[in-house]
Amino acid sequence: MSETAPSRELTQIQGRTLKTLASAQILSGIGVAGTVAAGSLLVTSISNSETLAGVAQTFSVLGAAFMALPLANLTRRGGRRLALSSGYFIGAVGAALAVAGGATKNLPLIFAGTFLVGASSASGYQARYAAVDLATDHTRASSLSMVVWASTIGAVLGPNLIDPTGALAESFGLPALTGQFLLASVTLFIGAFVIWLKLKPDPYLTSLAGTAEITATVPIKIPIKETLAHIRSNSNALLGLLAIAIGHIAMVSIMVMTPVHMKHVDVSLRIIGLVISVHVAGMYAFSPLVGKLSDAIGRPRVILIAGVVLLASAVIAGTAAANDSTQLGIGLFLLGLGWSGTLVAGSTLLSETVSDHYRSAAQGVSDLVMNLSGAIGGAIAGVIIATLSYGWLCGLSMLPVSAMTIFAVSKLKK
Repeated sequence: MSETAPSRELTQIQGRTLKTLASAQILSGIGVAGTVAAGSLLVTSISNSETLAGVAQTFSVLGAAFMALPLANLTRRGGRRLALSSGYFIGAVGAALAVAGGATKNLPLIFAGTFLVGASSASGYQARYAAVDLATDHTRASSLSMVVWASTIGAVLGPNLIDPTGALAESFGLPALTGQFLLASVTLFIGAFVIWLKLKPDPYLTSLAGTAEITATVPIKIPIKETLAHIRSNSNALLGLLAIAIGHIAMVSIMVMTPVHMKHVDVSLRIIGLVISVHVAGMYAFSPLVGKLSDAIGRPRVILIAGVVLLASAVIAGTAAANDSTQLGIGLFLLGLGWSGTLVAGSTLLSETVSDHYRSAAQGVSDLVMNLSGAIGGAIAGVIIATLSYGWLCGLSMLPVSAMTIFAVSKLKK
């Protein structure tokens, strides 16, 4: 059957939307990915305390969680274009504040800056939802996964720019470790500019055109409690939210403690970096395939498969010796791959099963829950490592993953 004119027009808009979102994700990733390591090193160099090293990243995660709902409200107010560009712009300002904090050795200013940089991460997360606004039932997961995949470039390239950006910062009379934040400020400003200029027509507003959702009587804010009640009333949406949160808890808790585990036997930083690079590849590189699989066999089945992969990763990593980089690499690769499955399939399932009235609010809540889950998971993981062991951490992470997997099985039986 030939495609109708309106369908062709929407297809063209969707194509431009995906290109714009992917471009902004690449720009954001290149700037922000390296700020994790640079921020920790910058804080340590100023405070002379390794205890404070992770605080900058904690503030960034909290910033992403805190901004999730405001950006969702902005989406309801003026569409994805307003929300995403605002998040990238706030992140750019935050990166500039971190540069100023580093130059003046002002830790509170650095922490405030990294908190605001978290807004760019919140925009990056919500960009994946913008990818599905105009997608069809058969392309929704694939479209979302392409935006996730665009993060690969920044995730791989960003951390490798610490040295050249450091030299650039020093040429301006700034501390070398502020260079990554200087780069982030520039790339995030450009990313905001790209979204504002190119994300037209707005995919969210276009998807709602002609529906009752676009009326002056629709509230800009929907309470979290009301949104969660709507999600709980829909078992498919609930499965999607649980997949996002539980996959993130498992990934963060094991990933952040693997370098600590390996350092117990003085494994070189090069080998540790290689294991983490393999993990990052599992997270992002295969997301297009995960998206196509989700469209082909359904979201609950992919969540089930992802659960099995996460369980396998916990067993493989949890039984590996601290100096067995090969087994740990396999475990961490599967951990990233399982996370990709829960994120892509879970996000798609949540988006397509909530009503239009709650869509942007539910997406904001999912990002809030995901980021808070990651923060809590990382904190609990440290306690488990200190009191028990890495093997126990991997074993305990299997409990919520098993519950999610069983829930997915129950959905498939209905």
